[in-house]
Amino acid sequence: MSPIAERLRSIIRDPGRIRRDEPLKRHTTFRIGGPADYLIQVANRQELSGLLRLAGEESLPVYILGKGSNLLVSHEGVRGLVLSLTGEFGHLALEGSTVRVGGGCSLPKLAHQARKFGLGGIEFACAIPGTVGAGVVINAGAHGGDLAQVVKEATVIWGDGRLERLSPHEIGFGYRSSRLQGTSAIVVEVVMALHPAGPAEMQEAMRHHLERRRATQPLRYPNAGSVFKNPPGDHAGRLIEQAGLKGAREGDAQVSAKHANFIVNLGQATAKDVLTLMDRVRSTVQQRFGVLLEAEVKIWGQSPCFLP
Repeated sequence: MSPIAERLRSIIRDPGRIRRDEPLKRHTTFRIGGPADYLIQVANRQELSGLLRLAGEESLPVYILGKGSNLLVSHEGVRGLVLSLTGEFGHLALEGSTVRVGGGCSLPKLAHQARKFGLGGIEFACAIPGTVGAGVVINAGAHGGDLAQVVKEATVIWGDGRLERLSPHEIGFGYRSSRLQGTSAIVVEVVMALHPAGPAEMQEAMRHHLERRRATQPLRYPNAGSVFKNPPGDHAGRLIEQAGLKGAREGDAQVSAKHANFIVNLGQATAKDVLTLMDRVRSTVQQRFGVLLEAEVKIWGQSPCFLP
């Protein structure tokens, strides 16, 4: 056993939560991705702090894996530690109209639990297949709502182990973005301010959101959600469709015929296929309309043919 593996075992007592050379295609909605040196299920803050300390001392990169949506992983995989927040990070507690929720809790679970207790403002999240922590980092949203509208406070652990509580202003929410992107911050808990609402009304809104998702998104094939951010005052899908790119293929990666801002995996698509197709889409849209599309999907690992 390597020295790093031994140290991991000393932090994570359950060896079943440490996976060596784990193919990440098993953990992404794209069903694409090479191996992680280590994929680790982290159950509490003590374990997380220990792993971050180890990573710092051994100069190991750290990645946080949510539900694997909005993510493209290269065939080469990723080096270092890929951490999945489980255990106490999935907690959810209600305090009046305030919700305190762990960064590893899924957004659909949060939306459905809030509905049960008659708390509105988070219905849009029922259709977002990700975690609360990852959602805060990218300001996830759908159907006219986003997390910036409800987040009151976020607790993060920085790469050096510091614990800090951040206000919405400090988080710096933007359109599908925040100041936390590109930093070492790991969102471990979020406080949200919701409001009383009728459960029946909320149920109807959530039913509408889910039906719209099924009707407009290519759920039949593996995908990572919206590939590009919408440019100001327009929609990436409209531009891609108007450029005649619906159905365009690179290997088994295809611009969806159902929604042009989705790229689907028809079976054996590689990350290179997807990245090459993204480049073609972006360059064509820029040539036709003078609009440079910005990637919304996150890219882990080697990406020689695409600059986000």
